[in-house]
Amino acid sequence: MRTGPEMHALVERLYPFCRSITGDGVRQTLAVIGEHLPLDRYEVPSGTEVLDWTVPPEWNIRDAFVADSSGRRVIDFRKSNLHVVGYSVPVDRVVSLTELRTHLHTLPEQPSLIPYRTSYYSPTWGFCLAQDVLDTLPDGDYHVKIDSTLADGHLTYGEHVVPGEVSDEVLVSCHLCHPSLANDNLAGIAVAVALAHALAGEKPYYTYRFLFMPGTIGAITWLARNSERIEQVKHGVVLACAGDRGSLTYKRSRRGDADIDRVFAHILKDKPHEIREFSPYGYDERQFCSPGFNLGVGSLTRTPYAGYPEYHTSADNPSFVDPDSMADTLDTLRTALSVLDRNRRYVNLSPYGEPQLGKRGLYDSLGGRSDAKQAQLAMLWVLSLSDGDHSLLDIAERADLPFGAVAAAADALQAAGLLKE
Repeated sequence: MRTGPEMHALVERLYPFCRSITGDGVRQTLAVIGEHLPLDRYEVPSGTEVLDWTVPPEWNIRDAFVADSSGRRVIDFRKSNLHVVGYSVPVDRVVSLTELRTHLHTLPEQPSLIPYRTSYYSPTWGFCLAQDVLDTLPDGDYHVKIDSTLADGHLTYGEHVVPGEVSDEVLVSCHLCHPSLANDNLAGIAVAVALAHALAGEKPYYTYRFLFMPGTIGAITWLARNSERIEQVKHGVVLACAGDRGSLTYKRSRRGDADIDRVFAHILKDKPHEIREFSPYGYDERQFCSPGFNLGVGSLTRTPYAGYPEYHTSADNPSFVDPDSMADTLDTLRTALSVLDRNRRYVNLSPYGEPQLGKRGLYDSLGGRSDAKQAQLAMLWVLSLSDGDHSLLDIAERADLPFGAVAAAADALQAAGLLKE
């Protein structure tokens, strides 16, 4: 699964599931991902202490509605699972419209849309609906029912590992806790699945660990359970909002100059993009980058969270997600990770004066061609800066040359016996 239409088909398939930070919707989602990738699934019991947090009770929902005096469902969970506030406690009672309004959520500025709301850690109940619908409700009594359970259970997450030449790891993390929101974050899941497929056919240098888990509490749980692996995590990217038609946005890690930050700055400079500095607000990069871990993990999106009017509304549906945009996100990730995978340091084995490249066949006979000139310049820069301290990315940045040209020069020079890794 590597094309835009294939990724979009996965978004459409996952869209109806009612996901939250726990529950059967997460398991359904992981089961479908597992049809595409070998997946290790983990169940962490409710009540488990994870860093400063506790795994909450598991929430599941079967049905929910608000019905008028005739029994007609004016709000119906079966039509959209966004209609119910996530983690709503069970309720079955008759209330007045005045009381009901205290449990209703709308978007007056977007009156035709249903908002997405949750209440994970404060027991309550509620419904979400379009303001246009609320405006039509007459005074009177309404039957409110939420057939849900909050009970001891588990937090569930999945991992897929693409083995590399070394055990040092790159994390690719995406959240799967949102119900029926296509860009945030089913598009991210679909791109991650496609990326894992692509890497599996390339025999990468690093080991790539893909994490499919609920936001915030999922990342905190993974970090708490994998303290012995943290030292192996050398790079990472949190993937979200990967399918809208906006240009790409990269958010730097807390370090600001981690290799992953520099790689994305390098590869994005020739296409429309925005690079943002780190802030402790956003997706799970804020967990991986928290001071105690301080991992080199950035975040890649198209339009960032809350930056498009469809964000966290019923308008974030599969028609909002663009197959070509997902394909572009995937291509960008593959390019970035190929740079990360190929970035090495070398030592010049002939450092006294410039070695004669011509006698080694390293000068193109068509020396006037621009690509040949670039290749020759790249060789000279690699020879000049290969002192064991400068990586190929350092050289590409200093020389203002494409990373691919610098890497190709290093390969040629190594083959000629002039460099040693």
